This record gives sequence, structure tokens and C-alpha cells, in this order.
Amino acid sequence: MNLHLLDAPAGQQGGSGSMILMIVIYVAIFAALYFFLIRPNSKKKKEEAQLRNSLEIGDEITTIGGIMGRVIAIKDDEDAVIIETGSDRNKMKMKKWCISSVDTQKEQPQAATEKKGFFSRFKK
Repeated sequence: MNLHLLDAPAGQQGGSGSMILMIVIYVAIFAALYFFLIRPNSKKKKEEAQLRNSLEIGDEITTIGGIMGRVIAIKDDEDAVIIETGSDRNKMKMKKWCISSVDTQKEQPQAATEKKGFFSRFKK
């Protein structure tokens, strides 16, 4: 039946099958790296950029360095904000990229805050 395999030299047996398997393994490794490292990082950067662009006057913020304050001015031409800190009302000018979180709770529509998952449509 498989006599042609007996005639082939030892180095040529199953060569194409192992090559395809090696390519599949490399594709699986790159797909895993994309889904576990690259995609979440790009989603996080996109959310941070959206947070900084939706900044409004009066928002309470915390910077990367831990400085807490209230936004009193936004300078879009310089990509900077001016915040007021402490009870003595010190003013500081800083770049938007140094804002780590916005601590002001904003009213959001019910549909936007509720995320629908696959199984949520079956719950009633």
C-alpha cells in the first residue's frame, strides 16, 4: 500500500507535514501574543486618550505623580491644563498626558453604563 514511503530517503519522510505544523504553531503563538499583550494595551491607551479629551473645567483629577486637584482651565493649543490644589489654592500648569484619573463622577445614560454580555440577554 504505502510502498512509496519505503523508497524515500529518511530525511524526506513527513517533511511537509512537520513544516505545516511548525507554521501553525508560530501563527498560534503570534495570535496569543496579540490577544494577551498588544490588543489590551492599545485598548487601554485608547481609553486613556478618551478620558483626557473629555476633561472639563471643574473635574477633580489625580496626576501620575499623585497630585490631586481641580481643573480650572484647559489650554488645547498647548495640550495643557491648569489645576488648583490644596486649601491655599495653588495653581499648577501641566500637560494632559500626566493625568492618570478623573475622580469626578459624571452622570451617564443607563444604556451606556450597562454593558451587555453574551449571557445577559438570557437573564430576566
